[in-house]
Amino acid sequence: MTATRTTTTTTTRTGAPEPSPGTPATSDSPGRRLLRAGFGLVGPRHARHSVPVEQLGALALPIGDDGVVIGVDAEGRPAVLGLNRPTPYDVVLIGGLWTAQVLALRAAATGARVAVETGRPQAWAQMVHAMGGGQNGLAVYEVGRVPPQGASAGTPVLVVRDCGMRPPRGRVASGPWQAVLTLLPYLSPVAPRLLRQARLVGVQRISPDESAELGRALALPRADVDALPTLADGFTLWCADRDRQYVMTQPTDAEIGLLGTPRRMD
Repeated sequence: MTATRTTTTTTTRTGAPEPSPGTPATSDSPGRRLLRAGFGLVGPRHARHSVPVEQLGALALPIGDDGVVIGVDAEGRPAVLGLNRPTPYDVVLIGGLWTAQVLALRAAATGARVAVETGRPQAWAQMVHAMGGGQNGLAVYEVGRVPPQGASAGTPVLVVRDCGMRPPRGRVASGPWQAVLTLLPYLSPVAPRLLRQARLVGVQRISPDESAELGRALALPRADVDALPTLADGFTLWCADRDRQYVMTQPTDAEIGLLGTPRRMD
């Protein structure tokens, strides 16, 4: 006796026959046409989950900023600086080399390439050596010798300008996915120009006269003007538009071993 295999078909709303399960979709089958239309494959089926209305208020999603953790704020929460942006981003830090180097290290740890323009390469030599001689995301150049970095969304760049009190205009400016951090040890005649073009300004301990001048330039409240000359090592007042935040940079054990403890003076 010979067994007969029967194939059943169903009819779709358009009247076209639909292949039974296990039958490959032909070039003219509805399934293949749906794929071409962009609907994609049907994923796995999961049971639906429901939450009573009275429990909706308990739902929370951990949403935070994406960037470099530069320390903690007054409430002990992480303070994050987003350096990798699709638009030009200029930062001015009036402070010490230690803080700039910590920011460079942490930016490199997030996957950014760091290009340091400096007149004191010996101050960066230990960092370069620790990061594999410049092969692992950090390179040091003489003042005015920074080549184009080719920044992109996949390879963002941070340019650190450590060029003293009067940094010349840089050959490599900020741009998409390329932020520029200019370090000033103190206020100088070029500071007003740099402050005007900066999106973010960080200020560490400065003299009372400098604090009064900076307060006028940044429209700081009197309380901040009085506080700046008394800031402890490792503290920075970060100012962006009308937002101000005091941040304490806490080094890791590895950063202490490489750079030492926080300090304002170099």
